[in-house]
Amino acid sequence: MSLSIGTLSLPRLVIAAPQGRTGKTTVSLGLCAAMGARGLVVQTFKKGPDYIDPSWLSEASQRACHTLDPFFLLSEDEMQYAFVRGARGARHISPADISLIEGNHGLYDSLDEEGTSSTAAVARCLQAPVILVINAARMSRSAAALVWGYQAFEPDTHIAAVILNNVAPGTPFGAPSRHQLRLRNAIERHCHIPVVGALPRSDALTIPDRHLGLVPRAEDETLIPAIGACRDAVEQHVNLDAVLAIARAAPPLPIDDYGPRVANSHPPIRGLQPRIAIGVIRDRAFTFYYPENLEALSDAGAELVFIDALRDIHLPNVDALYIGGGFPEVFMEQLSANRSLRLDIRAAAEAGLPVYAECGGLMYLARRIVWGDRSAEMVGALPCDVEMTDQPQGHGYVIAQIVDDNPFLPVGGLIRGHEFHHSQIVNWPGDLPAVYRLVRGNGLGGGRDGLAYRNILASYTHLHAAGSPGWAEGLVSRARVHAREVMYAA
Repeated sequence: MSLSIGTLSLPRLVIAAPQGRTGKTTVSLGLCAAMGARGLVVQTFKKGPDYIDPSWLSEASQRACHTLDPFFLLSEDEMQYAFVRGARGARHISPADISLIEGNHGLYDSLDEEGTSSTAAVARCLQAPVILVINAARMSRSAAALVWGYQAFEPDTHIAAVILNNVAPGTPFGAPSRHQLRLRNAIERHCHIPVVGALPRSDALTIPDRHLGLVPRAEDETLIPAIGACRDAVEQHVNLDAVLAIARAAPPLPIDDYGPRVANSHPPIRGLQPRIAIGVIRDRAFTFYYPENLEALSDAGAELVFIDALRDIHLPNVDALYIGGGFPEVFMEQLSANRSLRLDIRAAAEAGLPVYAECGGLMYLARRIVWGDRSAEMVGALPCDVEMTDQPQGHGYVIAQIVDDNPFLPVGGLIRGHEFHHSQIVNWPGDLPAVYRLVRGNGLGGGRDGLAYRNILASYTHLHAAGSPGWAEGLVSRARVHAREVMYAA
């Protein structure tokens, strides 16, 4: 039980919509960039498990976007702590002037009928006002009925304003179009909340898609101007002062009298132990990392050494390796061409280097990736190949029980994560040594995931540190043991 020792004013708002592909990300990116242009420090959060929208929100705000997802943060205390920690600026980062939380799917969409994992539930937990983004294409007065229904469905969800998207352009002299006026009048008359913006239809506000959603920000620098286009649209067509006033009207949140409220958080390891170097492959091919996972490793005593698998020709001196997800298949020829790094990683893995890999990382550790008539050699630390498929092999949240020995996680524990992959493991000799029994999810197939081989743990599951107690400490602990073994062997 915690005792509140005061409250903290944290301006904040949630950007939500009736459904996906309505324009939430366009509005969120534009608001971040426009607020930043005013000199405000913006902290972004994403409700949901994905990495790609957060990569763009991070670019627009110039701060790492954090995850707020009830599937990983299992109590209101954990959710509030994760939010406050990000907004206040953990790890010597300056506090934010405003926090923007982008929802996912529709405002009330949830894994259960009670709505406990919805964007609306996150907004209520954080007492954050919601701005509802409406795709107004082919709609006029009916928009008011839509907004009114969302206000009435769960009336304790504070829908404070509306931003219209895909509105017919106004006149060359700057006057609003008839379409915009009809929408605005209907919503403000019947729903009694303001329309604070109306974005016109524009191809300039589009970021290209791939099967997992938007193309990741780090993958193609030529897409960055899209953020500028979003900012220009918001500055021209959204009442930014009204948006800021809504965010600043959010009530203060309580501050507790003790440290982290997240049960699975990773407090710093104290004492005289030297920090352990953990290599993290992060480049255009491998972009899928939860900031919370990297923070958890640092808190557990790791110094993170970032590696570019496309350009760095040798593996630096590290005590463990973390390879996240991404799109290695898109870059498989370039990854294959960097033969010296591949050979370094394989030799280190065969010598016992602890390696933790997720999805794209698993693919990179295999012998080769095959995609139609294309094939490219990978690291070869795992005795298997990876075959790309036309249909998803796994998509959604994952709950996995650890049922067998592995380098990093205790047997009997549970981890929570997410998967979305269009590939499968083939040509593994014998039975797959899978150590996860999936309560939820597909993984490798047959209800299993988590390949434990030598000192490697590789899976299709992207775990989240908040939902996976002991993972960060386990990886750092095994890395520390490996460092001692290398030192004694020398």
